[in-house]
Amino acid sequence: MPPLLLASSSVYRRELLARLQLPFTCSSPDIDESHRPNEAAIELVKRLAEEKARALVGSHPAHLIIGSDQVAVLGERIIGKPHTFEKAREQLLASSGASVTFLTGLALLNSQTGHCQVDCVPFTVHMRTLDTARIERYLRAEQPYDCAGSFKAEGLGVSLFQRTEGPDATSLIGLPLIRLIDMLLAEGVQIP
Repeated sequence: MPPLLLASSSVYRRELLARLQLPFTCSSPDIDESHRPNEAAIELVKRLAEEKARALVGSHPAHLIIGSDQVAVLGERIIGKPHTFEKAREQLLASSGASVTFLTGLALLNSQTGHCQVDCVPFTVHMRTLDTARIERYLRAEQPYDCAGSFKAEGLGVSLFQRTEGPDATSLIGLPLIRLIDMLLAEGVQIP
């Protein structure tokens, strides 16, 4: 098996990939993650996932490189990482009683053959009706300012959900393992 490389500095993605019990290393790609004019959210995450993987080909010429990117969509609007308490509160107030769809782009690039598999895995979170006091208590408790949508699904953020739907719950955290396993198997990787 070619060495496995995760093109990410995300601790969440690293923890998810470790579940597969395959040896891997991580390297952070340096790409422009700007949204292009009139680019659909699905196309954005697929493009960025592939660009992240391709950015590391030169330094990792005989690897299977995993790229991933995620956005949250509320209505027609892409919502990103809030970075601040105020923006997180604003995002959660806007999401109250609504549905937020997380689109996770995934790419697996064989840097030796050039073969690249790219996909997008959706996952929808239907939020409870939330008041300002509850949102502020949650934000103080978990401080999810580096998370798209302003919550940590793997933590207390689940208390904000009414229900979820989608083919792979790990996509909500940022790396859809079920789809990744399909891609790895197509490359001949033996999963323990």
